Amino acid sequence: MSARLAIAGLSVRYGAVVALEGVALEVGAGEAVALLGANGAGKSSLLQAVMALTPIAAGDVMLDGAPLRDLPTHRRVALGIGYCPEGRRVFPGMTVRDNLAVASPLAARDRDAAIAQKFELFPDLRAKADDLAWQLSGGQQQMLAIARALMTEPRLLLLDEPSLGLAPRLVAELFDRIRAIQAAGTAVLLAEQNVAQALRVTDRAYVLQVGRVVAAGASAALRDSPAIRVAFLGG
Repeated sequence: MSARLAIAGLSVRYGAVVALEGVALEVGAGEAVALLGANGAGKSSLLQAVMALTPIAAGDVMLDGAPLRDLPTHRRVALGIGYCPEGRRVFPGMTVRDNLAVASPLAARDRDAAIAQKFELFPDLRAKADDLAWQLSGGQQQMLAIARALMTEPRLLLLDEPSLGLAPRLVAELFDRIRAIQAAGTAVLLAEQNVAQALRVTDRAYVLQVGRVVAAGASAALRDSPAIRVAFLGG
């Protein structure tokens, strides 16, 4: 499988604090990969480095074999990377439909068709299309945030802690949608603390502990891995 995203020797530092050190990671075309680790392990720093939202101290980031190192965020989006950051960050004073429309580079007719496709993926949003985003539940806001990230039709979707703060029923539904996104052909890199759900919907996983990859492999094989227990519980 060819690498949609390839990261090699990635290091990120905030002053004297080392967030990532020598990380190597790949996401294949059409593959869903989990990035697991406790809070502070470096998951968000890795996604932000891919999006050029934080500077990297060393290493390479490539999309379909093309280096991204010197490209700004907007160029990475244009090349096919979608990003849904932690905390949803929808535009609260805009309607659901307008939240989606503002993220699309398409002309009006094609944009409306793209919005309709997102409503197919997230049916709850269709009934709320003319509601303001602040009126949505937490789960609906998270669905809106993911749908908005998909409006650029990315080849690779980065998701940062999408289950954070959601009820278990909503978490299961959301992760089913993530699997559907991957099944439709979009590669997904999912940073998560919800190990069970993340491993359920991904093909492979990497485990981060204090900025380093301590385990990697097929998601099914990692479910009972001692490395996950150590990364989350310290022993």
